Parts: sequence; C-alpha cells; structure tokens
Amino acid sequence: MTSWITSLLALVLACAAHAQEKPIVVGAVVSETGSHATIAADYRKGLVLWQEELNRAGGLLGQPVELRFADDASEAVRARREYAGLIAEGAQVLIGPYGSAATLAGAVEAEAAKRVMLNAAGPSGEVHKRALRYVFQVCPPYSAYAEGVLSLAAQAEARSLFILARDDGASREMAEAAAAQAKQRGLAAQVEFFPPGTDDFLPQLYKAMGVQADAWIAYAQPRDAADMVKTLKRQGYVPRVVYARSSNDARFIQRIGQDAEFILGSEEYDARFPTQGNAAFVQAFKARWSAPPGVLAAAGYAAGSVLAEAVRRAGSADPEKLRAALAALELDTVLGRYRVDANGAQTGIKPVVTQIVRGHGVPVWPEALAGDRRILAFTPWGEREILR
Repeated sequence: MTSWITSLLALVLACAAHAQEKPIVVGAVVSETGSHATIAADYRKGLVLWQEELNRAGGLLGQPVELRFADDASEAVRARREYAGLIAEGAQVLIGPYGSAATLAGAVEAEAAKRVMLNAAGPSGEVHKRALRYVFQVCPPYSAYAEGVLSLAAQAEARSLFILARDDGASREMAEAAAAQAKQRGLAAQVEFFPPGTDDFLPQLYKAMGVQADAWIAYAQPRDAADMVKTLKRQGYVPRVVYARSSNDARFIQRIGQDAEFILGSEEYDARFPTQGNAAFVQAFKARWSAPPGVLAAAGYAAGSVLAEAVRRAGSADPEKLRAALAALELDTVLGRYRVDANGAQTGIKPVVTQIVRGHGVPVWPEALAGDRRILAFTPWGEREILR
C-alpha cells in the first residue's frame, strides 16, 4: 500500500511540475476593434489554432506556448505602444499585426527591444527596406505579384506589356515591381496609373494600342478590372495575355459573367491548394471555427509554424539564436515555402497565378500547383462558346 501511495504521489508531483512549466510567451497585436476588426478576426483564429495544436502535442522544447494578444484598435500608430506593453509583460517572441503601416510601427519596437517578430500580414516592401535584424516576413510581398504573370506572358510569347495600376500604395508597388522585372527579362513595358473611381479606360487602351502591347497587366480592384474588360471587349482588343490581379474575386465575375473567361489573376491562398499541411489545416480550422480559413487565417497559422520550427532548431527562444535560425530556415507551409533574404524579406512564398476557366480560377503557376495544366490562349471575343 505504501509503495502504491508513493507512486501515486510521484505521478501527481510530476504532473504538477509539468503544469507549472514556464511557458514560451508569444505576443501578438491584432485589431479586435475598429475598421480592421472583422478581417483581422481570421488572423487571430489561425494563431489560436496553431497554439492549441502545438500545446496538445507537448508544446515547444517541453514548454507550453502562451499567446498574449493586444488590440491596436485598427490604428497603426498604436502598434508600437502595444508591442512595448507586451514585451514589458514578458513576451519573448512577437507576431506582427495586420497591415503594413502597423507592421512598420511594430518593427521599430521589435528592433529596439531585440525581440524576434514574424511579419505575417505586412506585405509592403517598405517594411524590409531597412536592414532589419529581428523581423522576418512570412507573407508574400507586393513585389512577388509580378513573377508569375511575367513568366506566363513569356510563355505566351508576349513582347510588349501595358501595366496599369490603381493609384494606391499596394498597386503601385506591384506595378513598379512588374516593370522592373519585365526590363530584366528584356520585355518592353509601359506603366500607367489611374485614380480610384475611374470607369472609362478607353484612353489607357489607346495608349496600349499605341505601343502595340500584347499583354494587358492590371493591378486593380474588382470593379476597376471589370470596367477594363468591358472596354477591351467593346474595342475588340485581343492581346495574348490579360491579367487582372483581383479576377478571382466573386464580384469581378458577377460584373462581367462569361467575359471573365481566360483572364489571369493572383491568389495568395485557397483552402483547395495542395500546399504542405493545408488539407489538415483546413479540416482542423473548420472543426474549430465552423468555417473554412481565409488567407489571413493561413498567414497566422504559417507564422506559428515557422516560429515553432525555428525554436526547435535554435533549441531556445533566445532572440539571437532564434534570429539566426529564422535567417537560415527554409520550410514548406500552408502558404508556400518560407525563405528570406538578408533583410528578412520573403523570397520563397509567392502568390499563385490562376486563370478563369468555365467560371472558376484554376492554378496555372507555379508548376508545383498547376501540375500538367497550362495557360489557355486568350480566345477572341467573337469566337467564344457560350457556357451553359
């Protein structure tokens, strides 16, 4: 009896000791109020799911992971203060906020405090223009929206590109990157910007025709892109390639119906993509939250996955050891392959290029997701079959 009691006592003490293991504290600023709250909610859910799965599997290095959240009220200027508060309360590692402006503010505090930050939702190149030591990007940067469409334009033997972009920060970055990369490929490219609210794109089309552009590449919102396509059809313009970044948005197809066929677009994430671990992630997310994950949920989950692997390889959450592990790490995630440059900017994860085929966007780049599928030729407007 005494032996049995001793064994039971030892088990109880062991369980108590495990329960009292000091956690690895991860701090994240997520907009829980204000204009970004609805869209950022998925970001938070992706992080929470990652934490729950990790702790059920035993945590990291034998320690549980504790997520601590702070709210920036959708105001980028508050991000630095909120991260300072999280660090003061014991956060050892940081997950970046939603939005590039907030990420820029948070990065300043991360660098000053020498805390590693995973930038999962700040795609602007402005974030990583400085020589950052502790900030590592997990989402595809805006500059990554050029590579796929330019590769496909080259396959289609396009030689002159007309690049049209809405006059906002994100679209400008994408268009400027496309023009620079086109030049590197030996392709002629003309860039034009249009103000929000433009609905007549005939002047831009005349410019495209003037340079004999055989690829129309547009970084625009769904309504803008739909108005462009209407203009192209009215004028009978048939280039080798038509790309509209937002063509996968249901609002784009609703506006122009079957005229969306053959148009290329970009998609950062889809629950159907066969990326590493995505099927299991989607299943778990649906079970936990009763809805499929969106791109921000995937971004949060991918950031957690990258962080966990880096901690394992570093054998510690020590900032210097962890930053060295993240700088050298290459890892397949639900968003794609994580890999960064010397400034921590993402170089491996890239948006997928899709093509509208019978009303649905299907991957045509990169080959790892497209498989044997190839880009279909842009069929002249008058020669198209009516889809039933």
